[in-house]
Amino acid sequence: MGRKMMKWGILGPGSIAHHFAEALQKEGESILAVGARNKEKGQAFAEKFDIPRVYEGFQGVLDDSEVDVVYIATPHAFHYETIIEALKHGKHVLAEKAITVNSKQLDEITALAAEKQLIVAEAMTIYHMPIYKELQQLVDAGKIGDIQTLSVNFNSIKENDPKNRFFNPDLAGGALLDIGVYALAFVRMFIQEEPSEVISTVTKHETGVDQQAGIILKNKKGQLATITLSFMVESPERATVMGTKGFIDMEKFSRAQHATVCYVEQGKTETIEAGETEKALQYEVKAMKELIEKDVPHVTLPYTKDVMKIMDQLRKQWEISFSFE
Repeated sequence: MGRKMMKWGILGPGSIAHHFAEALQKEGESILAVGARNKEKGQAFAEKFDIPRVYEGFQGVLDDSEVDVVYIATPHAFHYETIIEALKHGKHVLAEKAITVNSKQLDEITALAAEKQLIVAEAMTIYHMPIYKELQQLVDAGKIGDIQTLSVNFNSIKENDPKNRFFNPDLAGGALLDIGVYALAFVRMFIQEEPSEVISTVTKHETGVDQQAGIILKNKKGQLATITLSFMVESPERATVMGTKGFIDMEKFSRAQHATVCYVEQGKTETIEAGETEKALQYEVKAMKELIEKDVPHVTLPYTKDVMKIMDQLRKQWEISFSFE
């Protein structure tokens, strides 16, 4: 007898949830329910994706005994409470980045998930794009030598509205938790251990959240990373990994499908391709299914925890906290 098909519930029918629902359907997954604070939006979402059950608010999805796993697409300020309730109701959880706003919250949800024997994971595209598996193999084989330095730039102009999710402190706004989490995830994947030194400078928005920052990270092996983040300018989303024998250069690294590798000693350059940018969310779906159905090791969770610790340190340096923490 075949394995029972998992049934998904979606919490928050915003723009990213539309893309994720498309990914679920392309992977042949069953979307049983959607929960929305605005029932009209929920109904429109359900009609678009042929979802049979619509709940006003999220509780109905959590109470629905036929829902196996929930995807949380709300602003990250609301993730912690929603994830806790989902786990208490016996649901596996895939939550958009940033999975929580601090390490205390993350530690609590991972402990509860372990207690309940459930999976909780962050929807971080970088962890699941096939190109990164290829690059990790290249690095592990010593093709670019020992990694010494990384450079990451992620800059994206946002509408200067104090009430939107990018700048509103009540919604845990700021560049760090929105785009910085990608940059930090990239760095953590390529360095051998978590940073032991964190140095930074920040420019704050009138609301008090971070709108631009420069960050330097160093671990005990001497590996160094520099990161620039900004909501004030636009530039290519670019990351470079530099080793003693060569370097890897990537554009649009958060959903990359190719990378340029330069081998300095040989004076040779090659392009490596793997996966498809358009399937980024499908790769997240596949990874979540494997965690739940095949009981594979949750190898990305330690990265998620390390990234959250770094973000805690940065916000402490910047004296940025949120009223709900």
